[in-house]
Amino acid sequence: MTTTKPKRLVVAINPTASFGKGRDVGPAVVQTLRALGHDVTSLQEPDFEQLMTAGRKAVAGKPDALIVVGGDGMVNLGTNLVVGTKVPLGLVPSGTGNDMARGLGIPHENTEAAIESLVASLDRPSRPIDAGRVEYLEDGVPAVRWFACVLSAGFDAIVNERANNMEHPKGPSRYLIALGLELAKLKPIPYRLVLDGREIVTTGALISVGNNISLGGGMKVTPDALVDDGLLDVLVVQALSRISFLRIFPRVFKGEHVTDPRVAIHRAKKIRIESEGVVAYADGERIGLLPLDIEVVPKAMRILDQAGESFTKHE
Repeated sequence: MTTTKPKRLVVAINPTASFGKGRDVGPAVVQTLRALGHDVTSLQEPDFEQLMTAGRKAVAGKPDALIVVGGDGMVNLGTNLVVGTKVPLGLVPSGTGNDMARGLGIPHENTEAAIESLVASLDRPSRPIDAGRVEYLEDGVPAVRWFACVLSAGFDAIVNERANNMEHPKGPSRYLIALGLELAKLKPIPYRLVLDGREIVTTGALISVGNNISLGGGMKVTPDALVDDGLLDVLVVQALSRISFLRIFPRVFKGEHVTDPRVAIHRAKKIRIESEGVVAYADGERIGLLPLDIEVVPKAMRILDQAGESFTKHE
């Protein structure tokens, strides 16, 4: 694990990643990079807001890369820091879902391999990818957030909301328990979607907007999404009975749900989603209540080439 030229690097660490199980990963990343001769600034703050403030200041100094250590929430933080800059984002996954890492081909279950992929990427050119720009109202005030992986605004977001409010269990099974609890209350959700000017009025169960493939720790909601094709994949699942939902749900982990006639995937550049009382999540982070407007911004950010391979474009 050697590099040809020392880099100026910023490492932002989530000490509570994977409910604290990943607390040793951040220091290991910093120690490894410093041992290789890199100039490393380590950022650890008590909450997301303070880490965002510290990260914004660090990125303004134009480091050679911003590296986030944690799960998809840290990817979201990093995305909102580097978007529109030339500072590439690197990732050492140590969270519960690690969906962005899964989609990018970064080792997500082996910390040592993930660190090795990071170190190797420092000698490669960084790569441009798309990002989703979300406009919404926060306490009645217009706000903007960016996402790199998947935005959810249906039953999946409701489950996420429930899981985030649960204190136990401390692990990935929390999402499945939340899913079971919410499934008991499953009811159709009326939506109005506008996809590149085309209106769709429907009653659905799941609405997901994918720049990448999965959410919830490997649920391949938009299995053919590409992070560099200039499009967002929009999953629309019609309203389902509990039994139908339970039949389709296991197929999501292999991306096989798309063959069901009640499932549709559209591709669009601009998307509006409207519904009453539905909260949207992006990269596992709470955004806010619908309605919201989403637009893909091609090549909005750069990432370190940790997988060492090119993305494949849609034909």
